Amino acid sequence: MNDPIVDEVRRVRDAYAARFNYDLDAIFRDIKENETKSGRTFASFTPARFQPDEVLRPTEPALPVSDSIPSHQVGSAVEG
Repeated sequence: MNDPIVDEVRRVRDAYAARFNYDLDAIFRDIKENETKSGRTFASFTPARFQPDEVLRPTEPALPVSDSIPSHQVGSAVEG
């Protein structure tokens, strides 16, 4: 099944990548340069950093689990 829109996007993407000899670093630099030139504000989704020395503590007490109660009934047994 051919989709003309998908075909066009792929053609344009390939032509853009070919301008940089398919070098991802060069493509990235060009994108960042264009962002800077645009004057627009772009969101940054930098992941939160995990602190290896940080001790992780539970926020609530653990719920008791019994082998005699099927797992689909655990929630109702604890709530009731």
